[in-house]
Amino acid sequence: MRPILLQGHERSLTQIKFNQEGDLLFSCSKDHIINVWFSHNGERLGTYHGHNGTVWTIDVDAQSRFLISGSADNEMRLWDVQTGKCLFVWEFPTAVKRVTFSDDDDQVVCITEQRMGYQGAIRIFHINRDGDGTQQSLEPVSMFHPIGSKATVCAFPYMPGLILTGHESGKIALFDARSGEEVLSNERAHLDVVTDLQLSADRSYFITSSKDKTARIHDAKTLTVLKTFQTETPLNSAALAPNMPYVLLGGGQEAMSVTTTSLRQGKFEARFWHRVFEEEVGRVKGHFGPLNTIAVHPAGTAYASGGEDGFVRVHHFDESYFKARPYGEVEILD
Repeated sequence: MRPILLQGHERSLTQIKFNQEGDLLFSCSKDHIINVWFSHNGERLGTYHGHNGTVWTIDVDAQSRFLISGSADNEMRLWDVQTGKCLFVWEFPTAVKRVTFSDDDDQVVCITEQRMGYQGAIRIFHINRDGDGTQQSLEPVSMFHPIGSKATVCAFPYMPGLILTGHESGKIALFDARSGEEVLSNERAHLDVVTDLQLSADRSYFITSSKDKTARIHDAKTLTVLKTFQTETPLNSAALAPNMPYVLLGGGQEAMSVTTTSLRQGKFEARFWHRVFEEEVGRVKGHFGPLNTIAVHPAGTAYASGGEDGFVRVHHFDESYFKARPYGEVEILD
């Protein structure tokens, strides 16, 4: 499994995303730019210029027509994937920390940060897909301020009218998208900030990672914790491997907070855990700093990781990965 090294960012990666076909990989970074790559050979296809601050978050729609991004320059931007043209800009009082498309690509949810007298807010926008995409509404369909701990990650679950969120305190919650009321929450889902949230293909369950050194799989409707993966390092990202009984975890202690020097200092590996038996089955080394973001190819044939070191590494799985049965036959029905 030889990695393809993608060198197109000058600073640490913040998020990476495959499109639905898996032929394109999008990456954003603290260097203010977004790159798009061919995932099969690592060739850079293009760059999206326009943000004037760290690009914290990106998402691409199912048709690979629109790309949405959120940045520390307090802007959310809509891009034409094919031409790289910025189609629309939404401006907010604070930084945009997370953006994601709904299942039908008609809506986008975004989280803006709590800063300087402004509350953290969750806003939902309708995306007008008619015409060239430049005719968007500046006004959100709905906007609310989660009470208590601020939201760090969000997604649209399969239940209509709800928004799924992960928070700084470690709680996960479901909010009514219209009224902003908290419908359900699990206060003790994690013991520290939730750093990533990725949904399964059918959106019925999801995985979260946290600074509390665990990753957990939860049921989207009840928020019940189904599986827990306990590591010994703060986690920044967690992803589900389609068609295989594995989850991929990435993280690592930041250099400034490492007090002891050991052979595996910082632990900068992508970790593979068995989804059913909750045991670690393998690691892949490579990054020279913490892994900030992990994404798995929608077909499950490859994965990519973005690190604090500014590199994106794409690994295409060998035949042995698909044949390995560390615990005998376990069928995952996605």
